Amino acid sequence: MEKFLSTYHNKIDAKGRVSVPAQFRSVISCDSFDKLFCYPSLDAKAIDSGGEKLANQISDLLDKLDPYSDERDHLSTALFGLSEMIKIDTDGRVILSSSLREHANIDSEVVFVGLGEKFQIWEPNNFKAHLLEARERVKKQRNLLRVNNKKIIEGVLK
Repeated sequence: MEKFLSTYHNKIDAKGRVSVPAQFRSVISCDSFDKLFCYPSLDAKAIDSGGEKLANQISDLLDKLDPYSDERDHLSTALFGLSEMIKIDTDGRVILSSSLREHANIDSEVVFVGLGEKFQIWEPNNFKAHLLEARERVKKQRNLLRVNNKKIIEGVLK
């Protein structure tokens, strides 16, 4: 199974186009898809992105909720209501809409960040701060996991 991996830094050209990393285009093309499915991240100043698989995962998630529930309506509005399908041109470039760029504070450069099943598009300085925070949180969580795993192992051995 193909995953979105690694981090790529690209500039936005004078016409507002940015090249999608070849590795990311390769993952998207596995679905026979030539567009990016994008929406403003719910919890970061970034753009969540992927291909048809990501759009289908969100649909599957929504299908599990009561069709007339507020939860489904809110999630659907937040994800599909603000999402865009952005065509990838023959040179592998896209034009991010002004609303997506505004949400992520993107001006002239972007960072594409692979997250496995999806990727995010960040303004470089915002990503740098996010990465530092993420690494600190992972260090703390790793220590908690060690303690929890040790307790589980001790319980099994008794």
